[in-house]
Amino acid sequence: MQAVYQFGPFRLDPAEHRLMRDGQPVSLAPKAFELLVYLVENHGRLLTKDQIMRAVWPGSFVEEANLTVSISALRKALEKADGDLSYIETIPKKGYRFAVSVEEVRTPELSPVPEEHAPQLPSPVTPRPSRRKTIVIAAAAVILCGLAITAYLVRQRKTNSAATSGQHSLAILPLQNVKHDPENDFLGFSLADAVITKLDSVSSLTVRPSSAIEKYRTQPVDIPRVASELNVDTLLTGTFIREGDDLRITYQLVDAKTDRILGKDEIDLKYDKLLTVQDNVTQQIIKSLELNLSPSEAERIKPDEPVNPLAYEYYLRGVDLMGSHNFPLAIKMLEKSADIDPKHALTWAYLGQCYTSDAAFEFGGRAQYHKAQAAYERALALRPKQIEASTFLANLLIDTGKVEQAVPLLRDALKSNPMQAAVHWELGYAYRFAGMLRESVAECERARQIDPSVNSGQSVEGTKGSSRMKPNGAVLNTYLYLGEYDKFLQSLPDDENSDFILFYRGFGEYHLKHWDRAAKDFDRANEIHPSLYAQIGKALSYSIARQNSEALGILHKVEDMIRQRGVGDPEATYKIAQSYAVLGDKISALRTLRSSIENGFFPYPYLVTDPLLANIHNEPPFAESLNLARRRYEAFKTKFF
Repeated sequence: MQAVYQFGPFRLDPAEHRLMRDGQPVSLAPKAFELLVYLVENHGRLLTKDQIMRAVWPGSFVEEANLTVSISALRKALEKADGDLSYIETIPKKGYRFAVSVEEVRTPELSPVPEEHAPQLPSPVTPRPSRRKTIVIAAAAVILCGLAITAYLVRQRKTNSAATSGQHSLAILPLQNVKHDPENDFLGFSLADAVITKLDSVSSLTVRPSSAIEKYRTQPVDIPRVASELNVDTLLTGTFIREGDDLRITYQLVDAKTDRILGKDEIDLKYDKLLTVQDNVTQQIIKSLELNLSPSEAERIKPDEPVNPLAYEYYLRGVDLMGSHNFPLAIKMLEKSADIDPKHALTWAYLGQCYTSDAAFEFGGRAQYHKAQAAYERALALRPKQIEASTFLANLLIDTGKVEQAVPLLRDALKSNPMQAAVHWELGYAYRFAGMLRESVAECERARQIDPSVNSGQSVEGTKGSSRMKPNGAVLNTYLYLGEYDKFLQSLPDDENSDFILFYRGFGEYHLKHWDRAAKDFDRANEIHPSLYAQIGKALSYSIARQNSEALGILHKVEDMIRQRGVGDPEATYKIAQSYAVLGDKISALRTLRSSIENGFFPYPYLVTDPLLANIHNEPPFAESLNLARRRYEAFKTKFF
């Protein structure tokens, strides 16, 4: 008898190497399939990571990140069918458990036909078929075999098509203002953003974040070009016109490959009914793309609670200003919205994000961090497990030295939102701070697999951590920390107008000793916007030109500003320490290195090998700081892995 396993809507047949969901095949990589079989065969039992590695990768030297990636792939394949149901449970510091009930079904193996039913073989005296008859029989056999193979291939093609047709990638472009009146321009981006947010929890749909579509605010839409740039198969485009209290929105959903219109609508409404737009458009998209929603997904996209119309307008204005990185004015709009209607959770989430961005990158002061955390907690009190507030809060915790508090928040968010690229990216950010470098790469690459635009590099770094906005700088720093400089440079978005991206490109080139190119990028970044990172880059540019006094002057000024206002994430402080070290200011390098570690940046494996710290390796305070980082790194690894 051969074992076949049934759990939920799935049927797993190890002998046939087949996983079916409601009669449809589910595609899995070979190692992911082997891992699933091992987990299911031992369902209900805790399996340690060592046990799993020995069973699935016997005799091979592979890193733990392989297991992490395979577990993530399985969760994606299984849990998108059942919303909040978690099939694979993570046991912190131990391993994994297949947590749902499994029914084992035995199927009969093929066995010889009983003798009494076997066809009688011809006896030696039976006349042999004629040569012509033999040829006919052989030809018929060949034809039947060919037909069988053809039928199998057709069936497989249909099956593969069915398996992949359910996943769409969609970009919702800003609506174009027909009247071009500046007073109402904010509606184009903010209404598109509202629909993006609404669709974010639909697992069969990958929606590009607002940061990726922001640059199309005023561009004419060339559907093939935009679809190619955003790597999507479907686009939603539209226009709006406002006349007093009357608003008309016209939109269409387009198949980017065929230019075929999948759905369209024209909405006429009173201006105070703006909140209904996102629900109308969302339902049209779901209908046109024939998306099947799980019960939990259907619950999450239900119409929101009513919001005061004036409060909602201020909210939309705040979102628009946040998208264009005008954080001080966005804060004013969102604070007005919250004052008028304090029960709208998204207002609090994005108000907190604006506080964070203003504090971290515009030196808005430490008080902004406290306001941000209070706003996130207010959002979660109104709407527990809200993905935006959870992700933003986790980002704030990481940047303020509490990475150990951020990781459970992010892991919990992924249990019910396994396809959230920004949450995977934020978890990779947390692992990077804690020195889990390979695990960090696995999470970030998983994020880029789900949504290639997750590190699209749109504009500046201020919009960190959001599923709608660009997460934590959109830079896969971990490759840099692993010494894989070429891979790091290849991972950077191609954005000549982002001071943040230009700084990091220069930083990668600096490590490769491409001095001229590094200095050019550092200088260009500082010209675009003299932000925290751009000023560090300018100091390194001065060091390349051997203008050390000018370089040190910039670093001391930036360090003083961080100290006075109590802002700036510890990873940025670490880069100040690196810059001091290469300039030969050992006292300042050791001081800022210690500050960075104490404030929550402790990637011990990187600190040991970082070539930019070579000048201080033999200093006693360096060994003390290294031990401090090592102890926290080992405690983190023990707690979470």
